[in-house]
Amino acid sequence: MNMNTEMQVWGRVWVTRNGNNLIGRGRVTLLKKIAETGSISQAAKSMKMSYKAAWDAVDAMGKTLGEPLVATSTGGRGGGGAQLTAKAHLVIAAFEAIEIRHQQMLQDLAAEFNAALV
Repeated sequence: MNMNTEMQVWGRVWVTRNGNNLIGRGRVTLLKKIAETGSISQAAKSMKMSYKAAWDAVDAMGKTLGEPLVATSTGGRGGGGAQLTAKAHLVIAAFEAIEIRHQQMLQDLAAEFNAALV
């Protein structure tokens, strides 16, 4: 089969608990941006999302997991800050491991699908 005509299989990964979204690619990106910038506000800005949307996502992840993924400090002379908890780093690593396996599965399914069309 010509490479230009091969079909692809697409999919996304979300991890949920009791019907509530815990983590997906967008939230992983948000957490990584928080780690990079030390700020929920700066992370939100870099992702072109509102601070409220970013805060709501961080809050929802913590509530769904039952413990916070981001530790914040209030402002003052140097301003506030945010850093990921140890649990956040574990969640990111586990999600990314699943995402790699998921991508391989999608490639395998696409190969099976294309083989069935020959």
